[in-house]
Amino acid sequence: MTPDASRLLARWLGRIGYAEGLELQERLIAARRRGDVPDLLLLLEHPPVITLGRSSDESNVLLDADALRRRGIEVHEAGRGGDVTYHSPGQLVGYPILALPRERRDAHRYLRDLEQVLIRAAADYGSSCEREPGLTGIWTGGRKLAAIGVRLSTGWITSHGFALNVSTDLDGFSAIVPCGIRDRGVTSLAHETGTADRVRDVAGVVTRHFGSVFGLSPDDRPEPTPALAPLLERSYPVRTDETRTRGEGTET
Repeated sequence: MTPDASRLLARWLGRIGYAEGLELQERLIAARRRGDVPDLLLLLEHPPVITLGRSSDESNVLLDADALRRRGIEVHEAGRGGDVTYHSPGQLVGYPILALPRERRDAHRYLRDLEQVLIRAAADYGSSCEREPGLTGIWTGGRKLAAIGVRLSTGWITSHGFALNVSTDLDGFSAIVPCGIRDRGVTSLAHETGTADRVRDVAGVVTRHFGSVFGLSPDDRPEPTPALAPLLERSYPVRTDETRTRGEGTET
């Protein structure tokens, strides 16, 4: 199989454990490298979990193991770039599994492109975000709205990705120094704009901008090949239409 280079298969997986998400990424990275699947964008939520990037400083986890257990927070090594971050329900996590074409094989460009996707998506909700010199992610009023941490594997296959705070309980970030940055806070779309959109709805907005920035066409009618079948069986298409119905409840 030689996937169409312009296709993007975006799928909503709902809420899955962090270890399951890692295992799924590893299988799909191998499949993408072989050319058995097209470019993918996995969109999901995680239960409460602290993840440690390759540059993590353990002192940025502020609670001991017993306190984390009492709060129901797992801790995992992530294998991505960056420091420590926190995921929980209400946060949109995106894992792009892309085979970057030759003209895009630049790690800094890839990070800036992810930021651009999220800046555009936040703008659709009325939140004006920007980059901060020397830092990764997107920011509004000096507070981080979305974190980014990626891995680039052999063949320029991407994995890991971004975490956009939609309606996240921001108190969870008190367990860490987010991304190791002690003098900045975090925020969410709900806090900044009052949006009541479901995380799944925001996933559609992000997917539309992802396709635009990366020059890919979202495909909601994938061929159920053997390599794709396990993903398709446990996930759902992502709506990317321009017209959204806001305030449809809190189902994710």
